[in-house]
Amino acid sequence: MLLEQLINGLTLGSIYAIVALGFTLVFGVLGIINMAHGEIFMFGAFMGVFVTHTLELPLSLAFVVAIAITGVLGLFLEWIALRPLRGKKGVSHLAPLISTIGVSIFLENLAHHLFGAGNHPFRTPFSEMSFQIGSITVYAVQIVIFVIAVLLMIGLSIWLSKTKAGKALRACAENLEAASILGVNTKKMITMTVIIASAMGGIAGVLVGMAFNSVTPQMGLSMGLKGLAIIILGGMGNVRGAMIGGLILGLSETMVVAFGDSGYRDAIAFIAIIIILLVRPQGLFGQAAPEARR
Repeated sequence: MLLEQLINGLTLGSIYAIVALGFTLVFGVLGIINMAHGEIFMFGAFMGVFVTHTLELPLSLAFVVAIAITGVLGLFLEWIALRPLRGKKGVSHLAPLISTIGVSIFLENLAHHLFGAGNHPFRTPFSEMSFQIGSITVYAVQIVIFVIAVLLMIGLSIWLSKTKAGKALRACAENLEAASILGVNTKKMITMTVIIASAMGGIAGVLVGMAFNSVTPQMGLSMGLKGLAIIILGGMGNVRGAMIGGLILGLSETMVVAFGDSGYRDAIAFIAIIIILLVRPQGLFGQAAPEARR
C-alpha cells in the first residue's frame, strides 16, 4: 500500500509541479504573482473535455487544442491586464496582482456561462487500463502523467540553460532594464513567457482531468492557491524549487489521505507556507535577500 501511495503522490506532485512552473516563470521575469493562472489551467482542462467527450477526438489532439487556447488566453492576459500597467508612473506594485485577480474572476464566470456549473466527466481510454507489478497496481494514466511532467521539466530546464531565447529570458529575470540595454527585446520575451506559462497550465489542466476523470469551473482557484504555496515552498522564481516543491506537496497530500484524515488534505499546502515562512522565508531553494548596509 505504501508503494502505491508513493506512486499516487508522484502523479499528483507532477501535476502540481507543472502548475507551479507556470507561476514561477511569470514571477521570475515580471516579479508578480499571476492569480489568473489557475483559471487558465481550468480552461485547459475543459478543452480536454470538449475535444475528447463532446467532439470524440483523440486525446493527443486535446493537448494541442488546450495548448493553443490557453496560449491565446495568456496572450490576452499580457496585452490587456499586464502591459498597460507596466512602467507606468504612480502605479502601485499591487496593481498587476489585482488586475490578474480580475481576469481570474472573469474567466471563472465565463467558464460557468460556456460550460455550466458542476462536474463534467473526463473519460479517456487510459482511465481503466492498469498493470500489475507484484502486489502493486499501476494505472496507465499515472505513467502518462508522470512521463509528460518529467519531459516538460527536462525540456524547460534545457531550453532555459542552452538556447538563446532561454538565456534572454534569464537575463530579463535578472534585470529587465539591463537586458534591454544589451539588445534583448524585453516586450517580446515577457509576452513569450506569459504564453509559455499559460500553455503549461493548459497541459496541466488536461492531466488533472485525466487523473480525476472530471473537471469543474471552480477547480482553478484551488489549484492556483496550491501553485502559489509551491513556489513559496520551493523559492520564488526558482524552477528547480517549483519542481521539487510540487512533488513534496503531492506526496504529503497523498500520505495524509492514506494514513490520516482526508479532511486535512487541502490544509497541507497552507501549513507548509506557514512553516516555510517561519523557518526559511526565502523557500527551500531561494536565496535570502542581502542585508542592507548600515
